[in-house]
Amino acid sequence: MPEIHDLYLAEDGLGLAAALRGGSVTASELLEAALARAAAINASLGALCYIDEIGARAALARLDPAASFAGVPFLMKDLGAAAAGLRTIAGAHYFARNAVPATTDSDLVARLRRAGVVIFGKTTVPEMGLNLASEPLIGPIARNPWNLDRGAGGSSGGAAAAVAAGIVPLAHATDAGGSIRVPAAACGVVGLKPSRGLMPQGPDFDNLLMGLASEFVVSRTVRDSAAMLDACAGTPCGPYAAPPLALTGPALAALDRPLSPLRIGLVEAGPASSEITEERRAAVTAAARLLEAAGHGIERLFSTELELHLVVAEQFFEQVICAALASLAEELNPPPASEDFEPMTWAAIERGRRLTAASLAAATRDAARVSYALAQCFEQFDAIITPILADAPPHVGAFPTDGDDIDRHFARMSALAPYAALANAAGLPAISVPQGLDTAGLPLAIQIVGPIGSDIFLLQLARFFERSAPWSFPFHRLP
Repeated sequence: MPEIHDLYLAEDGLGLAAALRGGSVTASELLEAALARAAAINASLGALCYIDEIGARAALARLDPAASFAGVPFLMKDLGAAAAGLRTIAGAHYFARNAVPATTDSDLVARLRRAGVVIFGKTTVPEMGLNLASEPLIGPIARNPWNLDRGAGGSSGGAAAAVAAGIVPLAHATDAGGSIRVPAAACGVVGLKPSRGLMPQGPDFDNLLMGLASEFVVSRTVRDSAAMLDACAGTPCGPYAAPPLALTGPALAALDRPLSPLRIGLVEAGPASSEITEERRAAVTAAARLLEAAGHGIERLFSTELELHLVVAEQFFEQVICAALASLAEELNPPPASEDFEPMTWAAIERGRRLTAASLAAATRDAARVSYALAQCFEQFDAIITPILADAPPHVGAFPTDGDDIDRHFARMSALAPYAALANAAGLPAISVPQGLDTAGLPLAIQIVGPIGSDIFLLQLARFFERSAPWSFPFHRLP
C-alpha cells in the first residue's frame, strides 16, 4: 500500500486514470487510498462533511476503464447538483433534520460519472453558501491545508482544501460570487468559473440564481480542469446558452497550442472599498511580466474604470441571493423554525422578503448593462488579469455568521474578493491560477477574466503559467 499511497499523492486525476488503464493500480486501491488519506487528515482539516464508502464501492462495478477519469476518487460539494443516494445538507440544521437522499443524478453528475469519477463523499460549505469562509455553525470547519489557523475560503472551501491536501485530485465546486475562485486562491489550486450556460443545469438544480451561478471543479492541475470541461460542457444546458465558440475544443488538446500575441488588460490595485496587499499586487505584476516576456502586450486598466461595474455587480449579487433565500424559505415544508438557520441566513431571508419586484428588475437590468459594457471592453483586450484575493486567506472565525448585520457581512466578502462577483453578474468565464507562495508560506493567486465563451482560452493561459512560472508551480507538492 505505501507505493499506491505515493502514487495517489503524486499524480493528478488523468495520471491516476492512466495508471489504472496501465494495470499498475486498481480502482478499488485508488478508493482505499482516498479513504485512508481522508481518515488521516480530515479530523483536523474539516474538508469533508460526509463520507459514503458503501455507495462508492458499489460504483466501482460500473466503471468504464476507457473513461478519461476512470476510477478517480471524487467529492461533491454539499450544495448544488444532486447526486443519487446523497443528501444535500448545505451546512444547515434544517436540512440536517429534513433532507432525504436524491433519487436521481442531475445532468452534471451524470456527466461526471460517465467521465469515470468515483463519488465517495461531500465537502464542507458555509450555511447555504452564504459566505467566503466554509465554517457552518453545525460544523465541520474547513481549514486551510497550508496553515490550519486560516480558513479555506468559501463557499467551495471544503472542495479546495480536499484537493490541495491530496484527498482527491479534483472535486466538484460551484460559484455564484467567487465561490470557486476564492477557495481555489486560498488553497493554491486551479479554479475555473465557466461561462454562463456552458455547464448543464438540469433537471432540478434550483441554484441558477438568475444566471449568477456556475458549477464545475477545482483541481491541482490545469489539464484536469481541461479534461473535465471536455467531459461536462455542452448542450442541452438549461435555460442559459453559451455561444458555440465556448466549445472549440477539445480543451485538453488545445492546452499547449502556441498563443498568438495577446492584448492583456492589467488591474493591479483594488477599488476604493478594498486595498490589495503588496504581495498580492506583486503577484499580478509578476504574471504580467511573464506574459510580456513571451511577446504579449500589457496595458494597465485602472480600477476606477471598473468601479461602477463592480458596485452594480455586488448589488445584483446581494439582491439575487437574498431573494432566492427568501423564496426557498417560503417553499420549505415543514416551515423552518428560528433555530433551523444561522442568524446571518435569517437576515438575508428577511431582506429578500422586503425586496420589491421593481428593485429586483432594476438590478437585473443594470447587470445586463454591465455585461454589455464588458463585452465592449473585450474588444480592446483578449483577457483581463486582476487580483482575486485582496489579502492572505483570513483566519478561521473572521467571517462570523452568528450575527445579523448583513450589510457588514456582504461588505467583508466584497473587500476580500473585490473582482469576483463581476464575472458572475456578466456571465463571464474567470479562472483563479496559483502564483507561488507569499512570505508566510500561504498561496498567492491571480484571476484571469475573458469574454463569454473563452473558457478554453483561459485554460490555455493558466497552462502557460503552470509551465512558465519561475516558481515551478509548487502546488504539485502537497502543503
